[in-house]
Amino acid sequence: MKTHNYITIALLLFSCISIASYAQDAKNDLLLSLSYFNNNNQTQYLTAHTKTKIDGKFQLVAGIPLSFYIGSESPANLLGKAVSNDKGEATILIPAAAKEEWNKTSKPSFIVVSAASKLYDGTKANTDIVKAKIKIDTAADKKIVATLMELKDTVWAPVKGVDVKIAVERFDGDLNVSETQTYTTDSTGMASADFKRDTLAGDSKGNLILVAKVEDNDIYGNLSSEKTVPWGVATNFISQYDRRTLFARRGHSPIWLEMLAYSIIVGVWGVLIYLILQIKKLKSLGV
Repeated sequence: MKTHNYITIALLLFSCISIASYAQDAKNDLLLSLSYFNNNNQTQYLTAHTKTKIDGKFQLVAGIPLSFYIGSESPANLLGKAVSNDKGEATILIPAAAKEEWNKTSKPSFIVVSAASKLYDGTKANTDIVKAKIKIDTAADKKIVATLMELKDTVWAPVKGVDVKIAVERFDGDLNVSETQTYTTDSTGMASADFKRDTLAGDSKGNLILVAKVEDNDIYGNLSSEKTVPWGVATNFISQYDRRTLFARRGHSPIWLEMLAYSIIVGVWGVLIYLILQIKKLKSLGV
């Protein structure tokens, strides 16, 4: 009977150790995605996104080493390496050294590979795009025209039926030029919009930056093009850095505000000191 008990206890201990060991070795699944960007038909780059699912919620993952390739996972096709940041993103510019591989086809493929770690197994993602470019121009009566073209073999051809965003570039994002959110290209690859932001502030010369974008397209990726136009209201920015204003830096708040704050502080401490003195006086009187 005792022997049977010892065997049962041993099996239970072994099971607990095995479960604990498995829990330590278990790894979360790393979700990896890759996006292609082409700005002004000049700067091209890739951005990888890393995240995982914990307790039913997606969380961004930082510190993941990533390798980027074009065409295949060959050392000769390595575009570069990066590590994901706090936002779960890692970005690299497509170098000029990749020109030969880029020119081989009108439909290049990009690959990103993550290195294995204690928490995650190695994984990879890829994105295939069709070479394309977008151009923005203006016409009479403040009309904006965006043209989308794709490379077919060796010929640039217009693209029909793609949504294009036409907006004005601002510090905190893009502002649509009218109430319409997106515009669809026609058979000539063109999408046009009317500029309806006549009172929008520009720089000192009234210049605004117009932008045409194709965003997160399954075929072409992310494309953008910019053009500067003098359609804004001229604005001369006056720095308030060394002036006393309500939103100034430390030590440059308005005098009246400082006096109010110091008066409150002095009043509060004055009352506290008075109460302390009164308590001492009562103790000295033996009350």
